[in-house]
Amino acid sequence: MSAAFPSNDLPNPRCTISDLDPDTTEQDDLHGGRSPWFDRLPHPPRHPLTEDIRCDTLIVGCGITGALMAERLTRQGLDVVLVDRELPGHGSTAASTSMLLWEIDRSLSELTELYGYERAVRVYRASFEAVSGLQALVRDLTLPCQMRPKSSLYLAAGEDATSLITENVLRTRARLPGTFLDHRALLGAYEITRAGAIVSPNSADCDPLQMTVGLLNIAHKRGARFYESEAARYDSASHSVGVATSEGRMIEARHVILATGYVMPEIVEAKVQSPSSSWAIATTPQPDRLWREGVLIWEDSKNYLYARTTPSGRIIIGGEDSDETIEPNARDAQIPAKAHILRQRLQALWPRAEPKITHRWAGTFDTTRDGLPLIGPVPNHPNLFAAYGYGGNGITFSYLAAQMFGDLINGKRSQLLDDFALDRDVAS
Repeated sequence: MSAAFPSNDLPNPRCTISDLDPDTTEQDDLHGGRSPWFDRLPHPPRHPLTEDIRCDTLIVGCGITGALMAERLTRQGLDVVLVDRELPGHGSTAASTSMLLWEIDRSLSELTELYGYERAVRVYRASFEAVSGLQALVRDLTLPCQMRPKSSLYLAAGEDATSLITENVLRTRARLPGTFLDHRALLGAYEITRAGAIVSPNSADCDPLQMTVGLLNIAHKRGARFYESEAARYDSASHSVGVATSEGRMIEARHVILATGYVMPEIVEAKVQSPSSSWAIATTPQPDRLWREGVLIWEDSKNYLYARTTPSGRIIIGGEDSDETIEPNARDAQIPAKAHILRQRLQALWPRAEPKITHRWAGTFDTTRDGLPLIGPVPNHPNLFAAYGYGGNGITFSYLAAQMFGDLINGKRSQLLDDFALDRDVAS
């Protein structure tokens, strides 16, 4: 959904990936192959860190999460520094399928069973408002990132749509928008043959790399400083955090935000996530062969299929997720076979598509057992915060994290920090 390559994003999408060493993981380890938006865009100038420095806020990571953080905090007038050892946005962000869905990997029904109705609705409404806020931000900043408002089509994966009917009733109670379509209505409206679907407004899609670089350039114009450097050690104190870089320099910041995609430093001890891989393909442009309104498509299943279109008329489709194949070489070796399967699934979903593939790629990302992100203070490390999107809502959750941390630095604490706590427990 942001997807399926999630927050610094790689399919669902948007490594810490527990099997990857943060000290040796490179950008190419986060994804293999090439997505349609993997371009080198003009980004803010980066400099080597040649002296010790101070700032209000240090952001570690220049993917979409770091970019959204930088825009929000520079808007608040803070002195912001960003460090990344790689090119901005060229980690898992460049591999994201950028389906900006407010619907979460776990349904409202499932979250209600896990946490109760009130908490489930709170996080769903927060996600809904985040997509609206992100679209407003892009409009206000006039960011050229091909942002397009879209509806989503949540398809029954099997022959029975009962779970979708139940989900729609619960969403209606929560005042979340959407309409259930039975088989006949779905076929008539979208020419898709499934047992049923929920169609909902207020989602979007975009070019994730253009968005990232655009946000970073805006932050730079406001005074943010960028360094080609790697944070190696964190020393939290009551009023600041000292960060030692791999070059032997020190950065002292009042607050530090970890926006490192899926490369978690050892100080982050989350218990609810696990690594997974996903694969995606993009077709040749075919604007006359697309489904109605280019709605964002995803399925009611654990390892769901997801699909979107692009402004040029490409079809992007992804899925085939695996929690067994996460090592980069093994994952990338499966790209040809997975691409073949995804092409077959595209033809089954939308037979009129021209199945000529121009791009195919894969990425590794972390998922959480409850489908919610990890956003909040790092336990036992004062003034150190972490934001990891996870799953198919990476960019959506990244925007939400930027608003939450911006408010927190201003003295306003969101209840969502408890819902998304890094050290939360989730029932198996």
